[in-house]
Parts: sequence; C-alpha cells; structure tokens
Amino acid sequence: MLASPAIVLWWMWLLAGLGLLIVELVTPGGFFAVFFGVAAILVGILSGAHVAQAEWLQWALFIVFSIVGVVLLRRPLMQRMGLNVPALPSDDLRGELALVTEEVRPGELGKVELRGSTWTARAHRTIRVGERVQVERVDGLTVWLAGTEGRGGWTGGGS
Repeated sequence: MLASPAIVLWWMWLLAGLGLLIVELVTPGGFFAVFFGVAAILVGILSGAHVAQAEWLQWALFIVFSIVGVVLLRRPLMQRMGLNVPALPSDDLRGELALVTEEVRPGELGKVELRGSTWTARAHRTIRVGERVQVERVDGLTVWLAGTEGRGGWTGGGS
C-alpha cells in the first residue's frame, strides 16, 4: 500500500530542509540556505503534525518562514557569529577615484567609470572628460564627485 501524499510531502520537506542545511555547510554562500532549510524543516514538522495539510498552505508557510528568517534574522545572526556583514556599495566606494567619461556640469548628469562599471555622476563644478575625481558619496545609482579640486587629467602616457 502506498503512503498518502501528505506523508510523502512531510518527508519531502524534511529531506529538502536537511539538504539545504548541508548545502549551506559545504558552499561559500552568503548565509541564506540555512533559512530556507529551517523553513522547510518547520513546514515538514507542521505537515507531519497535521497542522498544515493543504499543499498551498505548506508552500505559503515555507515562503513566509524563509522571508522572515532572511529579513529579520540574517544580519543579527551574522554579527553574533562574527561573520563579515556585507557593506553597502556606498560605504565601499566613498573616497575611490572615478574616471570621467562624459563631462559633468553642476546641476547636470555626467558619466564616470568606477571599478569597471559606468555610473551616473553629479558634481558641484564642471569636470572634464579624462579627469580622475574622488567619490564623495553614493546616492542610489548616482555618484557625487568630491569638492572643487580634481585629481588632474588622465594622460595616455601613464604618468
């Protein structure tokens, strides 16, 4: 005699949860799979206890548990365990030199190259193409270029 679908799903949730926990242990991930694994195990327990029998309810609980775990618990747990909490890009880019690829004028947008990517740029003074200017701050996807002193123009001779 075959087992009922609810029992199969119960075991499937537990196996999926354990598999996700193992994936978290053996891969250099960003501490995400553990929350999906715990969510799957919780759904498996609820399903096995006949609290969450409907398949749609099991999936809904899995989604909610996963999102709540990642959003509310990931950062505090990483800090508590002494793991490196990723900084926002704005924290990393401040002070770096950007190469102006499209002239930037006060009140207008220009373009700069920074870490191999093109960024929209703003400045309080006109900055010519080829100048290297320090990043003052990042506002969304726009970099603000520092003060009134540029870093000089770029010369193709490497000097």
